[in-house]
Amino acid sequence: MATYAVATPSHHAPDKDKRPTRVYDLSLNSNTSSERELPRTNTKPFSLLGVSWTGQTTQLRGTAQVRTHSTETGQWSAWQDLEVNTNPLEEPEPGVRAASEPLWVGPSDGVQAQIHRKNGTTRPLPKGLQVNLVDPGVVTAAETKAGDDASPAAFTVDETPSGTPSNPPATPTAPSDATTAPGSTDTTPPDPTPTLNTTPTQPSEPSSSPPATTPSAPPSTVPEPTIVSRAGWGADESISPEGPEYNADVKAVFVHHTDGANDYSCTESASIVRGIYAYHVQVNGWKDIGYNFLVDKCGTIFEGRKGGVDLPVLGAHTYGWNRESAGIAVLGEYTSAGASDATLTSIARIAAWKLSQYGANPSSTVSLTAGATQTNYFGTRYTSGNAYTFQRISAHRDGYNTQCPGDALYSQLPTIRAWATGPAQGLKVTSVSGATLSGSTYYAKSAIDVNWSTTTPGSLLTKFELLVDGNAVASVPGTSTSASTTLTAGNHSVAVRAVHQSGKTTTSAALKVTAESTAPTFTTAPKLSLRTGTVDTNAVPVTLGWKASDNAALQSVKLLSPTTASFGPTTTSSSRTAKSGTTATWSMRAYDFAGNFKTSSTSYAPAILQESSSTKSGAWATRSSANYLGGKSYSSSSKGASLTWTFTGRSASWVVSRASTSGQASIYVDGTKTSTVDLKSSATQYRQALWTKTWASSTKHTIKVVVLGTTGRPTITTDGLMYIK
Repeated sequence: MATYAVATPSHHAPDKDKRPTRVYDLSLNSNTSSERELPRTNTKPFSLLGVSWTGQTTQLRGTAQVRTHSTETGQWSAWQDLEVNTNPLEEPEPGVRAASEPLWVGPSDGVQAQIHRKNGTTRPLPKGLQVNLVDPGVVTAAETKAGDDASPAAFTVDETPSGTPSNPPATPTAPSDATTAPGSTDTTPPDPTPTLNTTPTQPSEPSSSPPATTPSAPPSTVPEPTIVSRAGWGADESISPEGPEYNADVKAVFVHHTDGANDYSCTESASIVRGIYAYHVQVNGWKDIGYNFLVDKCGTIFEGRKGGVDLPVLGAHTYGWNRESAGIAVLGEYTSAGASDATLTSIARIAAWKLSQYGANPSSTVSLTAGATQTNYFGTRYTSGNAYTFQRISAHRDGYNTQCPGDALYSQLPTIRAWATGPAQGLKVTSVSGATLSGSTYYAKSAIDVNWSTTTPGSLLTKFELLVDGNAVASVPGTSTSASTTLTAGNHSVAVRAVHQSGKTTTSAALKVTAESTAPTFTTAPKLSLRTGTVDTNAVPVTLGWKASDNAALQSVKLLSPTTASFGPTTTSSSRTAKSGTTATWSMRAYDFAGNFKTSSTSYAPAILQESSSTKSGAWATRSSANYLGGKSYSSSSKGASLTWTFTGRSASWVVSRASTSGQASIYVDGTKTSTVDLKSSATQYRQALWTKTWASSTKHTIKVVVLGTTGRPTITTDGLMYIK
């Protein structure tokens, strides 16, 4: 059973809202020559950790795993692998230690570690193996979390059967500065118990003599992105007093990831950068953070190694290739999940800015001279002093045998190169507000808003220009997605031009836009006519007819009253119903695609002429039923019997009852026979408008119905006559 020692009294900083960055070193137990371990150990706060060992060029041929106790959840994490095949320095000095990549684990207060030699190898594990904990503290004004001044970070765990508390921690010891040469063996067993080390490693990093003067910053052809300064993320400059060294130029950039979880909050990014900085200086023993720039998942760019973001500062990021390049590290791990668009955008912006200072196209290739003999992740062999071809924007794995920056981020490098180089990709007009599309042409009155999209982020674009007939009529910033203009009457070509920060341009496909302000016309005003169908006093079957046209393109016609409906541009009639005895205004509006419209209205009143209002000839009988209009109808079987109505109107229909025994009748209009109507029906039907007649205008007319006396079924039954006033 593991038990934890009682903590020594902590010392509170005067400002409890501030806590400095601290690094703590814990030695690992010696089990055998093939494994080391650190039992579960209670610690002071830390958020980043790694393992290190004596000898900067000594390799750890095996695996290193850690698990941590979260202060937020109170739970122990699963085992996590540390990347131990890391970047050495090209010219190491005594005191520089080899180390794994640092791993961000978030606020923690306990650690457990285990290191195993690789199966099949006989080489012992390196000397001086330690777990190194980094508390990034609370430094910047934006960080408000209170904390301690970080007393000693760890207390040993005593694996005792009785479960009694362990002894106080061992006397602090400083790590060995001995350097193991490449290929040598390390047989000295480590300390038998975990120990605490609070002595910061002396900053040390090999470097050639810096130039006598600081070089001048060449201008870049693209804008400098916003970069959080070292002061902005809270760099403690006292731990790295040595000045920067400069390269002659920047021919390429290498993209990295820092490893660790991706679920960090972007408000934690500054503390992650501080943790990496402290790890590189106080664990590795480098003179400064290795990367020139760091980018978080929200796209915030941080200044890395000191010396001036606009200068060719020598970094320690890609073994063998640091002399002609800059390093950009993305906070997080990108083996299976890719980086966000915000991150890719910032990488593209910083890479384009640095490379353009030296006239380099981010999508081109470049010859770099190897500074070390080695093999990269893909098995390519490099020999020191020889020249090799690289992409201007390359990955850590292209130059060194590491998986960094992860498969997912590596596959995104073509996108980064394209965004950095330009021109804008995927530019297209998505819509035109104030205009309506008909076929391949947009129609507008005059003012339009053109909306577009592009797959290249707007922060990489200088501006968009709205083109009308090839001329720029509006210019908006590169982050915009729309622009407005007013067109003169006539046909136009409209397009959008994107200007990349490199100066390269892309123009969208041109659109046809017609500007016109002429309203449609009704060549035939709305007209109402009777139609066949079942008649009810509240629903007389009618046909509404019209004709509309436009000088450019008619879009639709709408019925506004006495009810509403919408019709296509080629429709000229609609079956409707009207209320008998009521005058109604039939109002319609025609629209064109430009938004112009015209309204036309006419009033009509359907009326019923009952059979009793007709002039009779021959024998007619009166029948009563609720199925008849007005409750009554006339019926006759006498050949030659007739009914005559006279009215003034523009449309008429004869209303009858129908059955299987119904006969036939002749219809005369204004004294002329016009048709013979057969009332026979397999099913009995009442109030049927069976015959209709419509005239061009409203005039006086006479309708006469004559019984034919059809053999075997001579009877006809009439409900009267409908007409429209």
